[in-house]
Parts: sequence; C-alpha cells; structure tokens
Amino acid sequence: MRKRNVINLIRYHVEGSDESFRSEAYMIAKDFELNGDAELSQYILALLSDENTFVPQREDLKLTFYQKVEPSNNLLPLPEEIKNDVIGIINAIHKKCGVNKFLFEGAPGTGKTETAKHLARILDRVLYTVRFDSIIDSKLGQTLKNISALFEELKTLPHPEKIIVLFDEIDALALDRINDNDLREMGRATSMFLKELENSLLDSILFIATTNMYQKLDKALIRRFDKVIHFNRYSEEDLIEIADLLLKDFSKNNEIEQNQRLFHKILKLLNPIPYPGELKNIIKSSIAFSNSNNKSDYLRILFQTIHPEYKNLDLKKLQEMGFTVRDIEILTGTSKRTNLEIENRWL
Repeated sequence: MRKRNVINLIRYHVEGSDESFRSEAYMIAKDFELNGDAELSQYILALLSDENTFVPQREDLKLTFYQKVEPSNNLLPLPEEIKNDVIGIINAIHKKCGVNKFLFEGAPGTGKTETAKHLARILDRVLYTVRFDSIIDSKLGQTLKNISALFEELKTLPHPEKIIVLFDEIDALALDRINDNDLREMGRATSMFLKELENSLLDSILFIATTNMYQKLDKALIRRFDKVIHFNRYSEEDLIEIADLLLKDFSKNNEIEQNQRLFHKILKLLNPIPYPGELKNIIKSSIAFSNSNNKSDYLRILFQTIHPEYKNLDLKKLQEMGFTVRDIEILTGTSKRTNLEIENRWL
C-alpha cells in the first residue's frame, strides 16, 4: 500500500464517494494478497462485503473437455509492472463491465499459468483448464464438432460468475490462419473457435489463455481479448530479487546460511538469468541435494549446477573470476588454510 492509496481513501471518504472508496480499498486488499499478506487481504474484503462467499461447485459433473485445477498458494513473485496488470484484472472483474477475456503471453517459466491459479484463489473462483487432447482430432471435421461441443459443455457448468476457464497454450488450437505451413483443417478450427468465443462465452466467466508463441497467433484471435498481459518484463534486478524470495521460501524448513553476497555473485555469472520457473527448480534442487551438516553446501551445489564447466577449475581461476578465499572454500569444500597457502603462492 502506497501513500497515494491512503490519500485516495481519505479523499473519497470526505467526498462521500462510497463506490470510489470501496474500489480503492478493494485494490489495496488485492495488493496485500499479491504481496503475500493473505490474512490482511481477506480481513479487508470481509469488511467491504458480506457477499464474498464461495459458491461450491457440483462434484458429480461429467466433463469431457475440461478438468478442474486447484488454486495455488505457492509463492508468486512478479515484477511491479506485471503485478499492476494482475490487479487491473481483479478490478475489471469486480466492476462487472463485461471485460473478461485476457491473454497471458511470455516465455516458459514467466508465471502465466501460476498467475491464473492465484487469480482463482484471490477471486474465489473454480478454475477449469481445457483438455486440448480431447479437442484436436485427426478425423476430418471432428475437431470443428469438438470445438462447438466445448462451448456447449461450458454452458452446463453451474455458477458461471464463479468460474475461470484457462486455455493453457492456446497456440495448439489457434495458429495464424494465413500461415502456409498451417493445415487447412486447423485454419477452419481457428475460425470456428473465434466464432464460438465471440458468440457463446458468457461475460460472467473469466476467460484466460496463455501462449509462448504470441507472434504466431492468429491476429483476429488476439483482437478478441480485452487485454494482453506480457510476462517477459523481468529485469535482472527483478530476477535477483525473486531469487532471494525463492531462497527464503525454500529455506523455511531447512537450516541454511543465507549468504546473499555469494548467492548473487553465482547468479550473475548467468547470462541471462533464467525466468522464475527455472530459477525455482535450480534453487530448490540445490537445497534438496546439499549436505545437511553444511549450511553453506547449497551454494556449492548451485554453483556446480549452473556452471558445470567450472566444477574442476583450479583455485587460481576461481579467484580470477572474482571469488574470495572464503567463497572458494565454500564452492570447493577445501579448507580456508589451504586456500590461504595457495593464495600466498600466487602473490
């Protein structure tokens, strides 16, 4: 929450603008949620409304094209720009203006699917993902029929105002129809999908699609979305900050020495630093495979995982790379005394 939010709250209260006051408070609550303070967020929401009650979905639904996905409580560190766009989606859904179709585009590991799962939790909605394997068929014309049936099945889901539909990797269905390499059948499938999306989707359903092939998507499809959220907007500083958050999160149940200086030095040898999905796997594995009796051993594992070609480098080379004697002791497992003796011979 920023000073601007406080000023706005006071101004709206003085002006007697209840709608603006509630909208600002709602945005503050969601900002707390995205920053990890879910308890405070839920408390604010409870004060704002007595209608924030989750509507249970029927468990006996027999679905052909959809499968239910659990919302996420995992850490979701996002850069400020992307976070603001996510808050914008929450505000748009809250205002019920018919803005309900969003495209998340970006490289693998940038947080597209995880953001959809978090939105399901924040908005108290049931998340359904589309099973593309049940739509695309090798038989001529069957894919078109399946697309029509896909939207018909969507109409059978109860409480559409409590639903998020996720088309993960929508490029499997909707590549550019003018691409000469595209099959004519898939071009017709894309046209059918656009028609159904335009005519059959209820405004109350939150529709999210993801892609890592944005440039190859059919341009008419892109125009159907109310907003495109670009998930590639991570600076090196963002990624370092996210790596720190991931390290802190994974170390909750593991006693490790959080040597932030050396941790950053290892990460910055990467060019470029990977996106959060890959960072998460690297850091988690480094902690998991480290020696429990050595609180700094995860740094050795991290270094050798990221830079396997450096595993057998001599101490002089490591020092030339900018590592101190203490750093080299951690990265190689050699004693400080040995490293000092070697360093003195270099001088």
